[in-house]
Amino acid sequence: MKSSKPLLWIPSLYLGESLPYAAVMLMSVVLYQEMGLTDTQITLYTGWLGLPWVIKPLWSPIVDGIKTKRWWILAMQLLMGAALALLAFTLPTEFWLQCSLALFMLVAFSSATHDISADGFYILALDTKDQELYVGLRNTFYRIGMVLGQGGLVMLAGLLQESHLSIPLSWSVTFLAVAGLMLMLAAYHWKMLPAPSSDAPSDNERLSVLQDFYLTLKAFFSKPHLLTALLFILLFRLPEGLLTKIVPLFLKRSLAEGGLALTDVQYGFVYGTLGVVGLLGGGILGGWLVSRYGLKKMLWPLVLCITLPDIVYVWLSIEQTQSLPLIASCVFIEQVGYGLGFTAYTLYLVHFAHGPRSTSVFSLCTAFQYLGGVMLPGMVSGWLSDQLGYQQFFWAVMGFCLVTFAVTALVKLPKENSKP
Repeated sequence: MKSSKPLLWIPSLYLGESLPYAAVMLMSVVLYQEMGLTDTQITLYTGWLGLPWVIKPLWSPIVDGIKTKRWWILAMQLLMGAALALLAFTLPTEFWLQCSLALFMLVAFSSATHDISADGFYILALDTKDQELYVGLRNTFYRIGMVLGQGGLVMLAGLLQESHLSIPLSWSVTFLAVAGLMLMLAAYHWKMLPAPSSDAPSDNERLSVLQDFYLTLKAFFSKPHLLTALLFILLFRLPEGLLTKIVPLFLKRSLAEGGLALTDVQYGFVYGTLGVVGLLGGGILGGWLVSRYGLKKMLWPLVLCITLPDIVYVWLSIEQTQSLPLIASCVFIEQVGYGLGFTAYTLYLVHFAHGPRSTSVFSLCTAFQYLGGVMLPGMVSGWLSDQLGYQQFFWAVMGFCLVTFAVTALVKLPKENSKP
């Protein structure tokens, strides 16, 4: 039986999916910068932390074959809450770097497992029409969690530092707050997540993991127009993958270093207020547009929305304005565009995964897109920005938008995405 009250669990489920990702991949960037690491070190270390999201299909058959998706969601939220709490207590120690990297990796593996479960649960608990209707809401709350991490929680760390708390202790309190949020979400979902009859261990649970993974690969590589689909999945997010780790560093580095010299509080305000409004508007509008007109008609307008607004960072790096309203406006424009464009991309992945072993196939899709669109670009982005400087780096990102255009021109849309 499909869920009749998706509004009670979709927002919180995807908030719970994105918060740990934000802690590992976004908050860690600001933490390591304030603890004295270089851009190259930061992007390389945090890039490796993204490995679990790439290799998660290796254990997705276990999630399919053991317990329900609901059970995995609850278990991983509890584990992540505990690991983040432990992380908070290690930051003031002399072994903070080694301990934080190890605990961030534990959270990353748990979060990747949670992603498998949550995305599979979304497909099982909703019919096709509701999947289309709520994809904008799903993406919006996923991004809200990321903005909360790199915005509101970074702002909290900054306020604590302004209250004369040391950098390590301020971040300890901040990560304790994240741990508390994860534990509260686990308690909420214990009561509010539905239990659809389709959420049951796979019939393949008696097969070996290797056999099960083989079936997933066979289902994935049997999809029509596979080559163009792979190019689209791998490369669509390339410009974003380069921007994700550098924008926070650019906003916070000094003017002499080519940055905008924002404090933690200013940085948090920019990403935690207007950024959220932009995401809400862009994500919800994108979902409505695709639901109303179909992905085939809306694809190119939404692709332009996700790429062209990146030009705001070129302007900011040239002007190095100190006007917070101007900086916030630029971020707002970019976030609206991202909310619109990412809706189309996610819905393509959902439709591509339909068919046999949809949960595992979707997991494989997200692994490929993370490898090509986030992890590898992110790992080299710090070195690239150190070599080019922020201004030339952002020009290079605009050049890479041509890659997004190229793979979009090649991709073949599933027939069910078209509307009459």
